Amino acid sequence: MRILILGAGKMGIFFTDVLSFQHDCAVYEIDPKRMRFLYNTQRFTSMQEIEDFKPELVINAVTLKYTLSVFEQVIPHLPQECIISDISSVKTGFKDFYEHTGLRYVSTHPMFGPTFANLGQLSTENAIVINEGDYMGRIFFLDLYKRLGLNVHEYTFDEHDEAMAYSLSVPFVSTFVFSAVMKHQDAPGTTFKRHLRIARGVLSEDDTLLREILFNPRTKSHVEDIRAELKELIQIIDNRDEEALGAYLSRIREHIK
Repeated sequence: MRILILGAGKMGIFFTDVLSFQHDCAVYEIDPKRMRFLYNTQRFTSMQEIEDFKPELVINAVTLKYTLSVFEQVIPHLPQECIISDISSVKTGFKDFYEHTGLRYVSTHPMFGPTFANLGQLSTENAIVINEGDYMGRIFFLDLYKRLGLNVHEYTFDEHDEAMAYSLSVPFVSTFVFSAVMKHQDAPGTTFKRHLRIARGVLSEDDTLLREILFNPRTKSHVEDIRAELKELIQIIDNRDEEALGAYLSRIREHIK
């Protein structure tokens, strides 16, 4: 299969490495320097090269801020039978966009962002394949992710956004709070250093992604849950209530079993 990958960032390079030995792959990137270490793949910097390549599948791996705009630039240069796809972690408005293109499409979310995951050992990581769109496109990614050893789940667009509102907003907002009150330590403990590493990774994400997570209509209720838990914890601390603290710790330990 002729596969065009848009973007030579970390995930674009990952997909190139994974696919280039079984497929005829090309990477489109406006900054040629980002492609200097790519191997076994073609390097494109113009739309004419994309037209000549005639891709059968496009994997859009640019940052969320540019995903749809890059699609708009590239789609006029694609064959009508081409399948377009994205790997974005937030998919607000994507279904409507896809359906208006008139092209076959598939949407997935590999939940093993390169910030923290060990890309050589993915058996503990997850991937979501949206069960709407082109059947053959879904089969391609289901097969790929399973071969990588990922735990694969199939959601609708709405189910995906609901799941992401929780699984992204809760840890991200908790990290924001940690970062907001953090003071640098001369001799930090192990737990502090781990939280700091997570905070640096989260805050290195694209601002567009962080904004979309926070402004997801489903996010507010989860943030309110965090506020309620903090209020309860402050009350326990103010009262120095050992019995209430014991009950609180027992309850939250049950959550992480």
